Amino acid sequence: MSLSSAPASAVSRQRVRARWALALLPLVLLAAVVFAVGTGAVHIAPAQVVSILLAPLGVPPLAAYEDQQAAVLYAIRLPRVVLGLLVGAGLAVAGTAMQGLFRNPLADPGLLGISSGASLAAAMSVVLGIHLFGSYTLPVMAFLGSVVATVIIYVLAQDRGRMNVATMLLAGIAVNALCGAGTGLMTYLATDEQLRSITFWQLGSLGGATWPTVLSAAPLLLIGVLGLPLLARALNALTLGESSAAHLGIPVTAVKWAVVGLVALSVGAGVAVAGAIGFVGLVVPHLMRLLTGPNHATLLPASALAGATLLVLADLLARTIVMPSELPIGIVTALLGAPFFLYLLRQGRKGERL
Repeated sequence: MSLSSAPASAVSRQRVRARWALALLPLVLLAAVVFAVGTGAVHIAPAQVVSILLAPLGVPPLAAYEDQQAAVLYAIRLPRVVLGLLVGAGLAVAGTAMQGLFRNPLADPGLLGISSGASLAAAMSVVLGIHLFGSYTLPVMAFLGSVVATVIIYVLAQDRGRMNVATMLLAGIAVNALCGAGTGLMTYLATDEQLRSITFWQLGSLGGATWPTVLSAAPLLLIGVLGLPLLARALNALTLGESSAAHLGIPVTAVKWAVVGLVALSVGAGVAVAGAIGFVGLVVPHLMRLLTGPNHATLLPASALAGATLLVLADLLARTIVMPSELPIGIVTALLGAPFFLYLLRQGRKGERL
């Protein structure tokens, strides 16, 4: 094979892998959902899960099931799995978009201070006894905290009416540090019970998932999950540099605002309902980029599907590995994601030396 044909061959193989990934990932996600909603103290076989889900459509059942199984599936497990699916997809797509915007595969949504702003607002609501929104006070306060942190970074990143990505990164680091200090102060002032609530929320959990919670977060998460892939062409152009993207007719400033706004929306909503869950927005895009290539038209949908699958399975592990107790899902994603990411970095460095 000639040198001139090698790049074309590599691109062809990458396209084939991307097609296979987009074809197989929905099936893997569907299998993960069926397995997750059927696993727990009340066992529901896959055939029973399918029968229960299709019963409202009038489809004859594939297997007999009890009313208790249907009640557990609809009231407890399905909202939790759906929330994990939405949050996982939102975090993964946000991470992919951030890496495209910064042109750095190590970029993460946490760079914008969204998670730290949400953590500070949630800690303040617990310690200061804020109950403005009833049982929804903590998620609402967390979302407002993420919005305030994002707005502050937006303002600081302005440079003659344009968004400066480098300044935004530095502003994000500063806001992260400031919010971390505030959260530390709230932790110092908290009682033992309040401290437990703050710590558990900061480590992430889908344990509070209900249908009202899912319905409140779903529109915001879907805006990010469905909106960011529409910017795939612009993100592809930005990988060439802002000047090159502008020469290709891309409205660079508008695209940067749109990306950051959609990332803030999806991550803020996800953190508000599930707490701070790490590594999904970092590892999933990196892995999907190795599998499908750098084209955001396939990378963003693949990351959404893989992120949803990862979080559904991580939550399943979190709630079953120490039954009847439950591990915070952030611990599970960190234990799974950190070693795997270190392995990817190691392999990448080996490839550079070859």
